[in-house]
Amino acid sequence: MAIRKPNPTLIDDENPEWTDKDFQKSRPAGVVLREMLPKATADEMLKPKPGRPPGSGKKAPATAVRFDADILAAFKATGKGWQTRINEALRDWLKTHSSA
Repeated sequence: MAIRKPNPTLIDDENPEWTDKDFQKSRPAGVVLREMLPKATADEMLKPKPGRPPGSGKKAPATAVRFDADILAAFKATGKGWQTRINEALRDWLKTHSSA
């Protein structure tokens, strides 16, 4: 693999590339912030942010499924969670129809 030379127009003199020595001296943000800031402020900054909840691991993607535009629009119009409502509608359908 060829080593690429840095583009001189993109070099930031105020923020040079880290050396091995810089990496050795580095410390986790949690340690540094707690030294620099009041405890409550540091704790708030380091608090995990809510993200997407973990999935059940039981669902499989189906990228080839295609819906009529009016059906899709109707489900999307119900707001967040429309994919879950499509899943529930299909599950309801299966209760009254034999599965192959």
